[in-house]
Amino acid sequence: MTQPPHARIAADVKRRIADGRLREGDRVPSTRQLARDWGVALATAAKALTLLAREGVVVAEPRVGTVVAKPRGGEASPRRPVAPGVDLTRERVVRAAIDIADAQGFSELTMRGVADRVGTATMSLYRHVGGKDDLVLLMIDAVVEEFPLPADPPYGWRARLETSARLQWAAYRAHPWLVKVTSLTRPVPSASLLKHTEWAFGALRDTPIDAVTKMHVHTLLYSFVQGIAVNIERERQALASTGLTQDEWMDGQEDRLRTIFEAGRYPNFGQVVDDLAGDFDLDLDHLFHFGLTALLDGLTGIVERG
Repeated sequence: MTQPPHARIAADVKRRIADGRLREGDRVPSTRQLARDWGVALATAAKALTLLAREGVVVAEPRVGTVVAKPRGGEASPRRPVAPGVDLTRERVVRAAIDIADAQGFSELTMRGVADRVGTATMSLYRHVGGKDDLVLLMIDAVVEEFPLPADPPYGWRARLETSARLQWAAYRAHPWLVKVTSLTRPVPSASLLKHTEWAFGALRDTPIDAVTKMHVHTLLYSFVQGIAVNIERERQALASTGLTQDEWMDGQEDRLRTIFEAGRYPNFGQVVDDLAGDFDLDLDHLFHFGLTALLDGLTGIVERG
């Protein structure tokens, strides 16, 4: 007899637990994700999770979601084996953590997940890193170092600041989760990020501005790069939660926006939209390049006149 859709979904989750792809404590796909993956209604996906919960396969964890429950009898979930002859090193731990954050987002990064990826017990990781905070610092240093500052700085304060900003943008572009762990108001003690700070103050060293203005220039430039980069991660999260691309989402707002503009409540905005005639795409890379040039243009008078 053919299984109903919700039972097939539940059976697939069980298989993934049995072969080690999902382990105790791991989050299982959400109702929305299951509905999207299987092409079923949300109610059907919810019914599958309800069946799994009733059988004790999964359990709801507050502020976490639905996770794989502890196996009956207390047996540990299977762990992916380490490849023969491959030793566990700090570099492998850090790279595994980066891979998880790149693929799934920083919120999905756990020590257990890293251990599973490298095929070891969670406690074994602590021989190489002091804990998650230590691991995150190592991750930051590793990804920023992928885009090193040049050994020979370009001539002039403006060229040097622009070089630093573009390299930081490249790091955020490659690793969008980075924006979540680098704070403007509570800066992390990252050696790689401090290289950019030293580079910036070296660029401003012989300019006539005072120390406070130098700090403002550096902080403003850093916050500009970070402020645009925030939207890379937000867009990725929006795509994951809705399944809609930016263009698809905007298409869904078209009727509502048309109604607003036709009411005449925002005539200036409406005129710009009419003038564009649909010929505008919000490209974050273009916005970054445009904004960086404008920002440096604006700073030129301050930096050079003092």
